[in-house]
Amino acid sequence: MRDYLAIGSSPNEENCVQTGSENYSARQKKECRLYIEAIRKKLGKEPLGASLELKSFPHDFGSYTEVVCYYDSEIEESIEYAYKCESDSPATWSEVSMVAPT
Repeated sequence: MRDYLAIGSSPNEENCVQTGSENYSARQKKECRLYIEAIRKKLGKEPLGASLELKSFPHDFGSYTEVVCYYDSEIEESIEYAYKCESDSPATWSEVSMVAPT
């Protein structure tokens, strides 16, 4: 069965694009794509059954996008990767030698 864990939109010790800011949607999606790169840089490519993707969620002010890790609940390696993403993703951009998006 396919399920997911929400990981966030950027490293948790960094500021993220704020809802309602100028060009919010485009900037936030860019930030999330860079966060996926940062996660892969630190934790490696997703194993069979897992995938890092963008997912939109409803919000009082429209919608927002986060990185989620989809996993197959029947493939142990994919479950482990998803939980590793949740607990061990980069806390800062500099942790993986990346510059914060603008």
